[in-house]
Amino acid sequence: MSLLIDFSMFPLDKGESVSPYVARVIKVIRKSGLPHKLGPMGTSIEGEWRQIMAVVSHCFEELSKDCDRVYFAIKGDYRKKGKDRIAAKVESVEKKLEI
Repeated sequence: MSLLIDFSMFPLDKGESVSPYVARVIKVIRKSGLPHKLGPMGTSIEGEWRQIMAVVSHCFEELSKDCDRVYFAIKGDYRKKGKDRIAAKVESVEKKLEI
């Protein structure tokens, strides 16, 4: 099983620049050991449902320590078979662009 999510989480009550808080979220994701890729508007994470939901929960717990309002968005794609989809999905489109 492969669940691939694109995920973003940040506080809404900490001013214009929230990169220090985003960095805290990324540290939680990195500590999980799950494959991930940081992007400019979110982070892709790949794994099993329970693993990914545990990471999302830990990210929320980290920010809710000192943030009164936290925004988050999750988009997901489940596939029964497959792995390494973070790179494979992008490579598939790039190959079609070469045609």
